[in-house]
Amino acid sequence: MRTYGNIKVAIADDHEIFRDGLRAMLQKQPDILLVAEAANGKELIEQVKSQEPDIVISDVKMPVMDGAAATRHLTEYYPQIGIIALTMFDEEDLIIDMLEAGARGYLLKNADKNEIIEAIKSVYQQQPYYCRHTSNKLAQMVAKSKFNPYKQKQRPDFNEREIDIIADICNGLTSKQIADKIFLSVRTVEGLRLKIMEKMEVKNTAGIIIYAIKNNLYKPGNI
Repeated sequence: MRTYGNIKVAIADDHEIFRDGLRAMLQKQPDILLVAEAANGKELIEQVKSQEPDIVISDVKMPVMDGAAATRHLTEYYPQIGIIALTMFDEEDLIIDMLEAGARGYLLKNADKNEIIEAIKSVYQQQPYYCRHTSNKLAQMVAKSKFNPYKQKQRPDFNEREIDIIADICNGLTSKQIADKIFLSVRTVEGLRLKIMEKMEVKNTAGIIIYAIKNNLYKPGNI
């Protein structure tokens, strides 16, 4: 497990105002060091070569070279770097492109400060990160894509109740709906959900869905 020191971060986005906001936020974090900025994929590759960041946060849509093309290059030549895709809410296909190109996670551009920091630290620890506002449809698209961060991991055992709850979560049920269905308190269901996330090493519902489908704990229907 990697420990936090100064996590070196590079950001790439063609919107200067967005970069300004991200820079201001990251510079206030004691264990994060912003080492590079770029306005397109080509600039990003040049910055990575000289600054050697641990984490790259990259927009998917950029001029000159887009995020997926830059990600493919960085994954080939700098596989140790964790790449996080930045997207708008309606860019589902582009998210898939970024993940299949080698990104280890993604964030929507309206993500709050805490989620951005959580994503950086998760990917730095070599765990995938999926935006907490991911729709059920997008989570299933990610799970059905070529992206698979779980190939090398040994799968923990899940008991029958946990597998049933995982299926309910994948089907979009809330903790209250699950609790009513299996005659338990909401608090108990929330505790079971947390235990499931710990076993899977994921952070949110999207992580549960993607892990479950990738590891054959749940078989989705058509989306």
